[in-house]
Amino acid sequence: MKTVTHVSQQTFRHEVLQSPVPVLVDFYADWCGPCRMLAPTLERLATEFTGRAKIVKVNIDREPGLADQFQVSSIPTLVLLVDGRVAGRTTGLVGEAGLRQALNQLVGSAASPQYVR
Repeated sequence: MKTVTHVSQQTFRHEVLQSPVPVLVDFYADWCGPCRMLAPTLERLATEFTGRAKIVKVNIDREPGLADQFQVSSIPTLVLLVDGRVAGRTTGLVGEAGLRQALNQLVGSAASPQYVR
């Protein structure tokens, strides 16, 4: 069962900006090797955080407007949002433990923005 949702310009507001839970947005492309390497980690975390946080993917080739809006210049770029506001971001391949820690911090304290290291 797929737990990571693919979003578009049309669904972004509802799925991300109006989400009642923190959202991790993965800006990726199908041709990106590190993006493909990150995908299983995001699936595991999406399952682990079901109901507490959401993980979505934005294909930058299909949604260049969203990539521009979030100033994505390199992929993968992960952006953490709480209540529609950016709470953190990172670029490149990130380890599962670091992502889990960032999500736990957001879930536990949405008022305290943290950056993924």
